[in-house]
Amino acid sequence: MRVLLLTHSYAPEHSPPQRRWTQLIRSFRLEGWAVDVVTPIAHAPYGRRILPKRAAGRPFVVSSGEFGERIRRVPFLWHRTTRKGRLASHLFSAACSVPAALMSAKPDVVIVTVPSLPILGTGYVVARLLKRPLVVDMRDAWPDLARDARIVEGSAKSLVETAIMAIQARADLVVTVTRGFAQTLRDRGLKNVATVTNGVDISTLRHLAAPPAKQDRLEVLYLGNHGESQRLDVVIRAAALVGDRMRLTMVGHGVERRKLMDLAKELNAPVEFHASVHGSPILDFYERSDSCIVSLRDDWKSFETTIPSKTYEVLSVGRHVTGIVRGEARNILEEARAGHIVRADPAEIAELWNRLADDRDQLRIGQHGREWVENNANVEALGAAYIELLEQVVGGPAR
Repeated sequence: MRVLLLTHSYAPEHSPPQRRWTQLIRSFRLEGWAVDVVTPIAHAPYGRRILPKRAAGRPFVVSSGEFGERIRRVPFLWHRTTRKGRLASHLFSAACSVPAALMSAKPDVVIVTVPSLPILGTGYVVARLLKRPLVVDMRDAWPDLARDARIVEGSAKSLVETAIMAIQARADLVVTVTRGFAQTLRDRGLKNVATVTNGVDISTLRHLAAPPAKQDRLEVLYLGNHGESQRLDVVIRAAALVGDRMRLTMVGHGVERRKLMDLAKELNAPVEFHASVHGSPILDFYERSDSCIVSLRDDWKSFETTIPSKTYEVLSVGRHVTGIVRGEARNILEEARAGHIVRADPAEIAELWNRLADDRDQLRIGQHGREWVENNANVEALGAAYIELLEQVVGGPAR
């Protein structure tokens, strides 16, 4: 089989869609499938090129990926780390992706991965032009998230929502990463829905020793996107309430990062900020931490069916979780018995961290989290599930 993937982010970028599709494409290639990827020249998270201007970084030139996949990159617009800047670049790259996709060998199936909304339209157009089945990989709860985040207002709001739902309805298969959002789509009348969750390759993540029984301060880590979805001002305010008994380490990048740094300085909160890291340095941050934050704001209803992508990684390394989530994400953390769930309230979070500082035995969660990942988010099993779904799409109606 030959697969054509359209995505707004791919290696060497480090992002949730990149991690998901690096894992899945490895499974496709082990199955003997050919894979073509159309994606912008790598430029995240700062909106500037991170690939040199040789073959792998030149527009419309094919290069080879880690697993032998063929990658054709399209131009992007230099932009600042703002919502409008990213949207403009995504629109431009999505338009360029149509001719790039038509340059590739004719596939058996076209896959488009969202959350980039412009690329969703590109996937629909390409599948129609090539007369091939379309699979929409919905990593987030669109259009519900667009409504909660007020990404579009006025008459454009209903137009965008209608367009998203129309493409979902016309796709041969919609794949969600959570069962809750799959059920939401079924409740709207869609029957072409399946779920393949995110996961991690636990063979690349060692299980860390338990935090020390005695320590002068509680070490709390947040590692991930610093955006509107996480509402990280809440944890900074909580850290300010706890004071010198703890240190909050925040690693990553995002549109809210500068505001968060200003807030921490204003409150004199015990917070350290670090740039994004990848590979072995991530484990260094996990190793020095006592508890890791998994957070999504609780005033957006769409997040009831959303799971932060770092959840599985935190569970795999065996660290206690401060869970500021609800819905399906909350259920996972409770099933895994990997920490404590609190509301997005600074006083309640501060109370939990004070309790953990007083009684460090509560930080010892053993193998519970890692065992949950082995049983529920194993990347090999997830890849096999996706392969079966695509075979059904190409061979006949998806079940």
